[in-house]
Amino acid sequence: MRTTTALLDSRPGIRHGFFGRQGGTSQPPYDSLNMALRTGDERARVLANRRIVAEALEGRELVVARQVHGTDTVRVATPWAPDDAPDADALVTTEPGLVLAVTTADCAPILLGDADARVIGAAHAGWKGALSGIVESVVQAMAEAGADPARIAAAVGPCIQRRSYQVGPEFEARFLEEDPASEAFFTAGRGDRAYFDLESYVCMRLGRAGVRTVQASGLDTVALPERFFSYRRTTLAGGGPFGTQASAIVLA
Repeated sequence: MRTTTALLDSRPGIRHGFFGRQGGTSQPPYDSLNMALRTGDERARVLANRRIVAEALEGRELVVARQVHGTDTVRVATPWAPDDAPDADALVTTEPGLVLAVTTADCAPILLGDADARVIGAAHAGWKGALSGIVESVVQAMAEAGADPARIAAAVGPCIQRRSYQVGPEFEARFLEEDPASEAFFTAGRGDRAYFDLESYVCMRLGRAGVRTVQASGLDTVALPERFFSYRRTTLAGGGPFGTQASAIVLA
């Protein structure tokens, strides 16, 4: 299943998609469009799933980094072999046909494009990366490639939503230390717990980085088991293996 946004659909020369868990080759519990090579799924099936995503976007090859919840962005000129992927949480390119992808299972995927400059980016923003600056990193890398942050359109894909994201006081304290105004992204939960709005926080960081046009999906990966993989949902159910879904973008 592929979800697109009207925002990026309206940008000429850019194709994108937020792909859920359906439409691939993997068997349970990775059924079926699992993108992760390091979770125990059959390698051949994961590579076939990656080809499915690339072909859906009419791209020539898909690239995915080894995501580490950091702030590094890599500019991609040529594809790499899956086992040679660099450690990074965002990718940027100006090369037509090269499909940039990030994989998630609750973290926020961000797809970005400046259609005039023909620069695109994709970022993986969990709470740690978002707090540390992955949003600013990918926007800066796009600017260095010729994009204007004010022209960039950004779409935040399916991720864990506030109602599913209960956190402890030490978690909230990290955000308030970075910026006391982050209190706006927390609402009271049970006892000393709070609910965190990762999606809105990421949107705020995009705006702070100079991106004026942002759209968010509002889809909760935890609450929609038929559509999306979810690390938190799996953990709450007692743990076990799970897959990751792709969010991808390409210059036509």
